[in-house]
Amino acid sequence: MNTAFQHQTVSRAAVRYTGVAIVLHWAIALMILSMIPMGWWMVRALKKPETQQLAYQLFQIHKSIGFAILALTVLRIVWRATHKPPALPSGMKLWERFLANATHIAFYGLMLILPLTGWIYVSSGWAIATDRPLDVATSWFGLFPIPHLPGLEGNRSLAFGAMGAHSYMAYGGAVLIALHVAAALKHQFIERDGVLAQMVPFLRAGKAAHGTSGKGKTSGLSHGFGLALVVMAAAIGWVLHLPPPLAEQPSSVEAQAEPTTTTPQSPASASQANPAQTDVQTAPVQAATAPVWVIDMASSSIGFGGTHAGNAFNGRFEEWSGDIRFDPANLPGSKAVILVKTASARTGDATQEGSLKNGEWLNSTRFPEAKFETTEFRALGGDRYEAKGTLSIKNKPLPVVLPFTLKMEGNKAQVDGALELDRAALNLGMFSDPSAEWVSKTISVKIAVSATKSDS
Repeated sequence: MNTAFQHQTVSRAAVRYTGVAIVLHWAIALMILSMIPMGWWMVRALKKPETQQLAYQLFQIHKSIGFAILALTVLRIVWRATHKPPALPSGMKLWERFLANATHIAFYGLMLILPLTGWIYVSSGWAIATDRPLDVATSWFGLFPIPHLPGLEGNRSLAFGAMGAHSYMAYGGAVLIALHVAAALKHQFIERDGVLAQMVPFLRAGKAAHGTSGKGKTSGLSHGFGLALVVMAAAIGWVLHLPPPLAEQPSSVEAQAEPTTTTPQSPASASQANPAQTDVQTAPVQAATAPVWVIDMASSSIGFGGTHAGNAFNGRFEEWSGDIRFDPANLPGSKAVILVKTASARTGDATQEGSLKNGEWLNSTRFPEAKFETTEFRALGGDRYEAKGTLSIKNKPLPVVLPFTLKMEGNKAQVDGALELDRAALNLGMFSDPSAEWVSKTISVKIAVSATKSDS
């Protein structure tokens, strides 16, 4: 009796996948089923102003799910290699075994190569919809950043090829899913051999014998055939979607984001070239003799805002410092220098925050600080003032005027100011979005500074 019981237990175990394999199968299946229609819709929606914002958000979700599929597929392959799968029904014909094995390996190939081609496309830093550089960061569901694959930035041909392969494999995946579902239903309702019960725990196992695991003479051939189909679909999509050459193609987004080098000019020649900037460039700066003010960082802020895909956004810089020496009665002896850590920009959107650090935007790796230095203060009457100065982002100086209000009570002061910046003048995002189709051309900046006069 013991022997019979053990044999019965083994037989039951042999007709089902393990619990881990079942969970991985259905988790990946549900994600894939959501990815295909999502991808088809958002590619078209990105071109329409009224749906751009939703498409942008879905694009970030699409990337996150893709990386989840890639990670779970690797885990599933490791699990499959270390845990024997259930056997195929012994009554299956040779061609049925061949197709079953080929489809199985094709699914594994798709689940690996599809996310990888998406990763290659994102890493290329090129948008095929607009055919221009577009370096967008990737954040996994807003929890942590996922780096781009190195050495692919600004590669236009790579972007078109990778997206072509990605699209063709997505269509191929839809066909495989239809075949897979049809085969499962055939086994469940026509053959009644319990194959579907291998992956659906609440179904009763079939009565058909499961005498072979499918690793017979045709196994290697069918696996090779399935993988070849995936590679062929990817290769055809890649080749058919290679773009014609551009007359002028930037080598990389990073290279395009570099500040231009200009020949130094004398004050006289600079005045003749741009009279409007004469006061800022040539006015002598008197040594600061006004009292020092200590900033209360907890109640002070530097914010910015604009629109992205038609929706308003607001952000702030979390790390900055200032050296302020100011006296309303001694404006010639007043001066302020503000240093801002560009990598500390926060908008509440992890993808936006990651993209702001990239080369064509703030380029935080190469230019970690932005600087505003005053050259002149002017009283406008009452509590209104303005500070003329130079704003430097990515080492590109821009003369600006900051109007602000000043309210003083004893040794306490509150300053509130605002100005608007043209991102074209600061070379921000001018290669991926020069016509402001996505990000507004004008960026508003607001400052609020609470400070205490130093006794020293």
